[in-house]
Amino acid sequence: MSLLITDDCINCDVCEPECPNEAISQGELIYEINPNQCTECVGHFDAPQCVQVCPVACILIDTKNPESPEQLLKKYQKLTSDA
Repeated sequence: MSLLITDDCINCDVCEPECPNEAISQGELIYEINPNQCTECVGHFDAPQCVQVCPVACILIDTKNPESPEQLLKKYQKLTSDA
C-alpha cells in the first residue's frame, strides 16, 4: 500500500526531502503523498523514510490504495527504469 499523510501534519518539511521517489509534495494545507509514486521505500530502504523522520507520526498506510510488497517492488522498478 502507499502511504498517506493525515491532517495531523504540522508542515515541518522533514518528510519531503527523505522520499527517494519524490512522492511527497506540499499540498494546499499539508504535505501529500502521490500514491502513484509511493513504494513505501521498497527497493530503496528497509522502512519508509518519511515515517522514520516524522515527528508527529502522521504518516499511515493508505488503505484506499492496497498494494502487496511484490506490487510495490514492480512500481519501484518501473519508476527507476524511467529515470
